[in-house]
Amino acid sequence: MVSERIVIENHMGLHLRPAGELCKKAMEYESKIMIHFRDREFNAKSVLGVLSACIQQSDEIELVCSGPDEVEALKALVEVLREE
Repeated sequence: MVSERIVIENHMGLHLRPAGELCKKAMEYESKIMIHFRDREFNAKSVLGVLSACIQQSDEIELVCSGPDEVEALKALVEVLREE
């Protein structure tokens, strides 16, 4: 298992477009990918799951990946979030 904390910089938070991009990238990996936010856990491969987290600008989330391609998945997802 690998994880990384990241602060959301997008001025609109993780709204539909960035949530969709995150999920699209997460689906490319076999690993289980979860977002930990406010003592809850959300499936990063589910757009509805990500949207239901209501993540806003300046919120800190933790991406947690576990599986055979966890390192690559984490790196790619952090990159997607930083681009948004």
